[in-house]
Amino acid sequence: MKTTTDRQQGSLLKKFHTLSTKAGLTNDEKHLMVASFGHESSREMSIQELLRACDLLDEKLNPQLAEIDLWRKRVMASIGGWLRVMSVESNANKVKAIACRASAYDNFNDIPRERLINLYYAFLKKQKDFKRVNTIVKAQIDELIYQN
Repeated sequence: MKTTTDRQQGSLLKKFHTLSTKAGLTNDEKHLMVASFGHESSREMSIQELLRACDLLDEKLNPQLAEIDLWRKRVMASIGGWLRVMSVESNANKVKAIACRASAYDNFNDIPRERLINLYYAFLKKQKDFKRVNTIVKAQIDELIYQN
């Protein structure tokens, strides 16, 4: 009886070979890709390696996926930066939840590219505004302290 890991690896192998064919890779190119992970056969690759190989092939087949993924990472970084400026603890799930609430989408991966771009710049602006206001407030507090 096959384990869950064996079934998952089997389906990823099938996906890898299907994507390789769709991407127009020759057998030599496929072997080079497998060799880049340090293996002679795709059957030797771990689940993580197969996932990475499939992601690379997906990006080759659909360059827009790579761009959207880049914007997702930028949004997460800008929200994470805003939370740090606010001195609030954060993690990936919290950051994604904030992005979902701000965009009115239930799933972070469903947020379209244009909305991701808007969120990225909005949270960058929030960071800059908070820093600017903080600087002004500190300067006024210092001024009040020196006056007394």
